[in-house]
Amino acid sequence: MRTVSGSTDHVVVVGAGLSGLAAALHLLGAGRQVTVVERDSGPGGRAGRIELAGFRVDTGPTVLTMPHLADEAFAAVGDSLHRRLELIQLHPAYRARFADGTHVDVHTDGDAMEAEVRRFAGSAEAEGYRRLRLWLQRLYRAQMRRFIDTNFDSPFQLLHPDLARLAALGGFGRLDPQIGRFLSDERLRRVFSFQALYAGVTPARALAAYAVIAYMDTVAGVHFPRGGMHALPRAMADAAGDAGGQFRWSAEVTELECSLGRARAVHLASGERIACDAVIMTPDLPVVHRLMGRAPRRPVRLRHSPSAVILHAGTDRTWPELAHHTISFGAAWERTFDELTRSGQLMSDPSLLITRPTTHDPGLAPEGKHLHYVLAPCPNTTIGPSGDAWHDLGPRYRDSLVAELERRGLDGFGDSIDSELLVTPVDWTAQGHAAGTPFSVSHTFAQTGPFRPRNLVRGWDNVVLAGCGTTPGVGVPTVLISGKLAAARITGLPRPVRAKPAASERSVVPSSRGSADDAS
Repeated sequence: MRTVSGSTDHVVVVGAGLSGLAAALHLLGAGRQVTVVERDSGPGGRAGRIELAGFRVDTGPTVLTMPHLADEAFAAVGDSLHRRLELIQLHPAYRARFADGTHVDVHTDGDAMEAEVRRFAGSAEAEGYRRLRLWLQRLYRAQMRRFIDTNFDSPFQLLHPDLARLAALGGFGRLDPQIGRFLSDERLRRVFSFQALYAGVTPARALAAYAVIAYMDTVAGVHFPRGGMHALPRAMADAAGDAGGQFRWSAEVTELECSLGRARAVHLASGERIACDAVIMTPDLPVVHRLMGRAPRRPVRLRHSPSAVILHAGTDRTWPELAHHTISFGAAWERTFDELTRSGQLMSDPSLLITRPTTHDPGLAPEGKHLHYVLAPCPNTTIGPSGDAWHDLGPRYRDSLVAELERRGLDGFGDSIDSELLVTPVDWTAQGHAAGTPFSVSHTFAQTGPFRPRNLVRGWDNVVLAGCGTTPGVGVPTVLISGKLAAARITGLPRPVRAKPAASERSVVPSSRGSADDAS
């Protein structure tokens, strides 16, 4: 593995999102002096927090999978995720609702899910689910250590026996047909393939290898931190501070000072100069390239993932059919993906993610109130409406979204709203996200693994990238890994072994299987 040359005693990390905080913890654990510089007033980045008339709103991810990856970062400084946070494992992980009025609860426990599939679609599909679950586990084992949790210096690193194993599992086929080998019910096939959109590709065009995301969602377990998802970066920042890390809040970086191919200092908008031996950059790629003075050459222009419109709604009521996470599928499937990724139209029959965090943490809302997060995928600004167009389009789309929710059974949703916040591609653009999407560069084959923008920057001896725009990619688990991989480029240390917390330190609380319904 190539590493940064020269002295690396003092490292500046630009950005206090999940990747930057993970990098800081791993660096601190390796004995480096670390200064984290963040333009916002606190940690989080995409996993931020807004106070909205007494509602505590997570502005970014709502799903926490693979929490052991966060625990690796805490363990690097002798700390533990479970000392810092209370995690609730969600049962069900999701509730999937379909246009025909049926629903299926998605459990990560194999026996519980097999029974649910049998209830929903019969014994043959239950048997298919068991075989699918085994395939997902094998797919994960073939990929994780060799192709996801690794620093690539060359495509030739792909030439490993695990590549043959992945091929034998059908990982280089298309996702939809591979899921179809196990499940014939179209509704169930959606449950195990929609995750490809997290990677910015449609299930029909995604490599089957991306079913590893379905493994994380439907096998490994979905968790919710008490206090909301923002509690995770807050806890990571606290652990880094306790380990000696320094933070500069409300400090925007304006320039990297370079001499002889090395970053010598970071300059802030305040005029302050912070000298350093190495830098980890975590903002979105266009911001990184601007600060560095140029973008690297690529033979083909980068393609970006679809974007999203999010309606944060604080309400005076809720609906018993909603679980903590509910996926409301429209009747259309392939057509809507074509609209998202090719024609650039708004989904004519949207599939929606509805999250109700107050299901397990009523303290996120004023007493007697509820918080709902409604995510509607939409085209990014490269192929769809421009950022400026969303100034006028946003309010109209909000109204159509509320009408669609009511049509799907959430009667009176619009009248129930006390406080709300609408986030559209114009807001993502204002935050510096390329193509108006928070999901960064899509995971096409040409933008995955060793073909994704590298975390070592050509022409700079001591600048490393982290975050969803570089390796290994988009999503909470992968950005946590990206921070660890970036730190390893500086420390040269091998992959750490995670320290498991003692049983007395664990605070993972299983939710009641009925709590999603009972919470209303």
